[in-house]
Amino acid sequence: MWPSTPPARTGPPTRWSRVRSGAEAARAYRQHFLDLAADGRDLHGEARFVTELVPPPSRVLDAGCGFGRVASELTRLGHWTIGVDADPDLVALAREDDDTEFVVADLATLDLRHEQEFHCVLMAGNVVPYLADGTLPDVLQRLAAHLAPGGYLVAGFALGDAVPEGAATVDLRTYDRLATAAGLSYIARYAGWDRTPFVPGGDYAVSVHRLVNG
Repeated sequence: MWPSTPPARTGPPTRWSRVRSGAEAARAYRQHFLDLAADGRDLHGEARFVTELVPPPSRVLDAGCGFGRVASELTRLGHWTIGVDADPDLVALAREDDDTEFVVADLATLDLRHEQEFHCVLMAGNVVPYLADGTLPDVLQRLAAHLAPGGYLVAGFALGDAVPEGAATVDLRTYDRLATAAGLSYIARYAGWDRTPFVPGGDYAVSVHRLVNG
């Protein structure tokens, strides 16, 4: 049985909720990825990246898990995974996977039980630019609080003109500064989940930070 989690505390609406909300939008979003998979697209780069960083069995938190695409794959690969998202309709779809725990919660106020310390926390799929305005410092603080000593925070998101509709542009220098303030040390940055080296001016970044002192 999964450990119990406290009731979710809600904060300001995310930018994501302004673009997509409701059960129909959640199903359409999932269908988009099902269509990509049917066309032969590889949808598991994030899960492979995490698995190379923290081999299974590791405790992984998928923060902003959506309908559970990455979290379910991480579980399949042998990790102990929890997915968290503020969108209850997406989480309802994710819970069709009985092998992975999914929680409705605001990342800016996330407070799972203390013993649920994670080897890696992942924010994929443009979670960062779709956060509620002004909440990134709190989100990074709360996610760092859920890391085990030496644990990793991994975030991938679009930059510049590649930022999707309704999302905010997040400057990497600002992100790094806020991560440092949350007690995280910069480790590496890539241009994608395949670990292609990041070049300044690129349109996507995968950033890796680590909690050195827990």
